[in-house]
Amino acid sequence: MSNTRHVPVMLQRCLDMLAPALRAPGAVVVDCTLGLGGHSEALLQQFPDVRLVALDRDKEALRLSGERLAPYGERATLVHAVYDELPDVLDRLRVPRVQGVLFDLGVSSMQLDEADRGFAYAQDAPLDMRMDQTTGMSAAEVLNTYPPGELVRILRAYGEEKQAKRIVAAVVRERAKEPFSNSARLVELIRDSLPQAAKRTGGNPAKRTFQALRIEVNGELSVLERAIPAAVKALDVGGRIAVLSYHSLEDRLVKQVFAAGAANTAPPGLPVVPEQYQPRLKLLTRGAELPTEEEVAENRRAAPARLRGAERIRADIE
Repeated sequence: MSNTRHVPVMLQRCLDMLAPALRAPGAVVVDCTLGLGGHSEALLQQFPDVRLVALDRDKEALRLSGERLAPYGERATLVHAVYDELPDVLDRLRVPRVQGVLFDLGVSSMQLDEADRGFAYAQDAPLDMRMDQTTGMSAAEVLNTYPPGELVRILRAYGEEKQAKRIVAAVVRERAKEPFSNSARLVELIRDSLPQAAKRTGGNPAKRTFQALRIEVNGELSVLERAIPAAVKALDVGGRIAVLSYHSLEDRLVKQVFAAGAANTAPPGLPVVPEQYQPRLKLLTRGAELPTEEEVAENRRAAPARLRGAERIRADIE
């Protein structure tokens, strides 16, 4: 596996955003989405005194990035965990507070490129889509067993698919004849069930359905809903968090958590705002930052990326 095919998205911008916090002596940075280790390696290189804790739920990703990060020895601790388990991981490692947290919420290039994982709609593969293949339901099981109403809800909520009802009606009809097992059959079914006009917009017509299934199979949004507040809580005062998201549902969630942390929650009309109502976070981005045109030209997977950052400016009042 060559490292050249995996270009970490908005890498320098993420490093610059975290830099002020990572220059503190004894700084710990958490890469919540290790993947192939591109961001992690850059963090270890650019900040020679920093200690890295990196999480991934995918054992194959951990194995490969473990080889890549081996030269850094004790400075890197890799953990098999989902990112909402961050508080437990830090607890086990006896790390009370961290100075930096990075999330890159894109599906790892490896998962998209390894044909047998079933994430990509461009090639035929078993419909699996589990990031951790040792646990949980596969995409095929979701398609074959969920009630129609639930499938429609998932495609609408997680794929923002306007044609959800049509697609699900076709899935239900087809699965009765023979259960789904491979991606090509699903892609073909989606193409056949969409009206002409819908096929002309926004790339591969299967994209939204595949996104929705992936989010459902991996519980991505519910995990993220727990993970972002937990990461903010783990930050030391002066600590920074950077989050790269790739679709509006993730970005909205991150935006809400950051906005709530940066808000003054005092009742109106107080002459002096008491400490407990003061904002906990300072936003480091105005809205979400987008990748440059050059970056998208170099790495098409960067195109939908949205980067948001925040700095912890006050401790929680216990």
